[in-house]
Amino acid sequence: MSALLVEGVERIAVLRANALGDLLLALPAIEALRRAYPAARITLLGREWHARFMRGRPGPVDEVVALPPISGVSSPPDGSAAPEELFEDLRRRRFDLAVQMHGGGRDSNPFISRLGARVTAGLRAPDAAPLDRWVPYVHYQHETLRYLEVAGLLGAATNEIEPRIAVVREDWAELNRTLGKVPRGLVAIHPGAGDRRRRWPPERFAEVADRLGRPVVVTGVEEEREVVEKVVAQMQTPAKAVVGELSLGGLTALYAACDLLVSNDTGPRHLAAATGTPTVGIYWCGNMINWGPLSRGHQRPLISWTSGCPICGLPAWSEGMRECGHRDVSWVGDVSVDDVLEQAWDLLR
Repeated sequence: MSALLVEGVERIAVLRANALGDLLLALPAIEALRRAYPAARITLLGREWHARFMRGRPGPVDEVVALPPISGVSSPPDGSAAPEELFEDLRRRRFDLAVQMHGGGRDSNPFISRLGARVTAGLRAPDAAPLDRWVPYVHYQHETLRYLEVAGLLGAATNEIEPRIAVVREDWAELNRTLGKVPRGLVAIHPGAGDRRRRWPPERFAEVADRLGRPVVVTGVEEEREVVEKVVAQMQTPAKAVVGELSLGGLTALYAACDLLVSNDTGPRHLAAATGTPTVGIYWCGNMINWGPLSRGHQRPLISWTSGCPICGLPAWSEGMRECGHRDVSWVGDVSVDDVLEQAWDLLR
């Protein structure tokens, strides 16, 4: 038994109130806490979408508390303060452990410290307040390993480093109800990304989709409708565009039904991989360090070594891409169609 284990733990709070990829890459660490404290109830402090997505889904999380907008915690740093009644409610839950798996801790560590837990643990950037147990937050560290290190502060460990997500009956029912029976051999293309600089050119996705010679579905959220429609329009063969038609659960089932996903570095790539579907992901080199897959059997990242803005030449800095005003230019354009197809065909074989 690890000397770091805390005795008598019945309730654990984990703060992870950000995006889809963030949640998925933290799941191995939350699973490690589940194994270390099998009798404890784990509460994810997240957002409303976490509550919808995790409800009834097998995994290490027992319940989700959806936080209101809180500056730097569950919303961008905009000055939104956490209501005092929220802390009163959370303190009544009498958490034994409060775990910050959220980031550097400037805003989240004070939040965690106000929950009244017996032991706090997490990350600490140089400008953040300390917790009872902490490890330094350094920008370039893989997110999964970062949070496994946090779990290790509490005596938790695991051999499972790739996230896994369960596909439940409701997911399949929604997929069948919305799209009907999906064709055999289906390949998904996801050409969007929150930061447009992480997007591979749409005409290259179209060429890959055509040359694979498989049934194709092109996915995206509403903000990515334009790029999804560009890919479909530039293909020589018909493809199905799926934008905003499925909930996150339905999308989970769709990816699980596919033989392959070809995607930018974005949450849906992590989601598809977590269902067990092989993926080819296109990454900018800096983001690959933090967000790339850790195994290569079924996940094949291709790396762009672009070192600065392709328009003005402003170099990247120690924490990623700089803001230079050229937000619509791809930083991953040096990945070729043939490179993607080589990995895709290998996975499909």
